[in-house]
Amino acid sequence: MSLTIKLQLLSHHNINHNTNHANKLIKNNTLCYNTNFLAKPISHNNPFIVTKSKKVKRRMQESFMIKSSLIEPDGGVLVDLVVPENERDSKVLEAKSLPNVKLTKVDFEWVHVICEGWASPLKGFMRENEYLQSLHFNSFRLSDGSFVNMSLPIVLAIDDETKGRIGSSSNVGLIGPDGDCVAILRSIEIYKHNKEERIARTWGTTAPGLPYVEEVIAQSGNWLIGGDLEVLKPIKYNDGLDNYRLSPKQLREEFDRRKADAVFAFQLRNPVHNGHALLMNDTRQRLLDMGYKNPILLLHPLGGFTKADDVPLDVRMEQHSKVLEDGVLDPETTIVAIFPSPMHYAGPTEVQWHAKARINAGANFYIVGRDPAGMGHPTEKRDLYDPDHGKKVLSMAPGLEKLNILPFKVAAYDTKVNKMAFFDPGRSKDFLFISGTKMRSYAKSGEDPPEGFMCPSGWKVLVNYYESLQTEEASQQPVLSA
Repeated sequence: MSLTIKLQLLSHHNINHNTNHANKLIKNNTLCYNTNFLAKPISHNNPFIVTKSKKVKRRMQESFMIKSSLIEPDGGVLVDLVVPENERDSKVLEAKSLPNVKLTKVDFEWVHVICEGWASPLKGFMRENEYLQSLHFNSFRLSDGSFVNMSLPIVLAIDDETKGRIGSSSNVGLIGPDGDCVAILRSIEIYKHNKEERIARTWGTTAPGLPYVEEVIAQSGNWLIGGDLEVLKPIKYNDGLDNYRLSPKQLREEFDRRKADAVFAFQLRNPVHNGHALLMNDTRQRLLDMGYKNPILLLHPLGGFTKADDVPLDVRMEQHSKVLEDGVLDPETTIVAIFPSPMHYAGPTEVQWHAKARINAGANFYIVGRDPAGMGHPTEKRDLYDPDHGKKVLSMAPGLEKLNILPFKVAAYDTKVNKMAFFDPGRSKDFLFISGTKMRSYAKSGEDPPEGFMCPSGWKVLVNYYESLQTEEASQQPVLSA
């Protein structure tokens, strides 16, 4: 079974690229190519920025360089809402004088997302007309009549008491979880927060047990407040991971520095196993076969809210660094960065947001697999969403036409060769599917997964994490007296 991609992929090529080879792959207005590719391991200690060898530098200098990024941000201009440093003192004083709204941890993550331009052209928390377009159409209509995708409402909820304190004020100060003033919200609009409608249209169900609903929406206020955002200083978490939190502007600059002629983004919220690596390495080879000279992988783990049983961000980032150190992924063609968005687990609705944000980050290709952004049904023993709908929706979603969607085949553990491989339906009994739940159960019990499932040093990170949890739980057990 081969992968097919729209002919539009060639539109990003310079004519000096190896289009003759790419043309050989064209059949019936699609691009078809094989999946036979074995990654060449390259060991390196730096999981983010690398110093290239002379050979690599020379090869990249010879390749065609595309200036000013590969794809325009939505709306044509990347939003940056952090106030200039010379204005910060006066803005802080103003913020302290205004009625204030206290932000939750997730609200703060959304401030981060908005101010760096991940949601461009959105310039603040949504007012009602923006909210309704997002909720009902999954998109915004711009002044020129064009559409940009906006599948998730990005909103700030307040309660009755806060609404009363704001009164007739046009602006409010936003107070972060640590008590500091972090932003001003200007020209505000307050409107009703119909939680049931929001939940039903975003998730397609109001069943109990949806993680984001229980953590964020259920306990939020009955009003939404929208307005234009001014963030008083760059967002920092001071958790040792801020160097990985590259803004869309910084990522675009890094792609240009590396002279990338294609950027393919891979979103994940789980540790990287060798099946993921197979998919990413295979995708790069496909792009090379199509004539691109220097495709760069954006390995982009989600860094905001995740459900309680997901592996925490700091553990995942340590595991990702081991994958690069062990050469499972090539550090010279990989950028590891954190995507600051909270996770909704809203399936086909949410995967549009994940793809749209990567447009703004400068990626012109997006890898999508089975059941993206999905989860098990919270009350029934089945998937909440059809596993194939995510990639189908991405191929049709309004506002995502300029992004090239790369669906991939299923990878599983091949017991005949003891490694991760593309699933062959003709010998299905030879393949073992290891879910995220199964992977976590291996690590919790200290049991090793099948050889070749994950690089040993990366697996050790997970085992150490679950051992630390068990030690912590044991220390909290009450001591029974004799």
